[in-house]
Amino acid sequence: MAKNSKKKDIPRVNEELEGFKMNINSFGEISSSFSIDKINAFLNKNVDDKKLRDREEDIDEKKK
Repeated sequence: MAKNSKKKDIPRVNEELEGFKMNINSFGEISSSFSIDKINAFLNKNVDDKKLRDREEDIDEKKK
């Protein structure tokens, strides 16, 4: 039987999130290497929110 080698593969991530790490301590508290504001800015820029699609269109129509 062949031995199973356990390698620590580094996951592919976006260049902006290089070095991002999250940890959960024994009390269940989440800590990360990036600030929440930086993570939220990245998500706002790169993730399409289905719930907000209609709202943005409604706002544009009301302005006209």
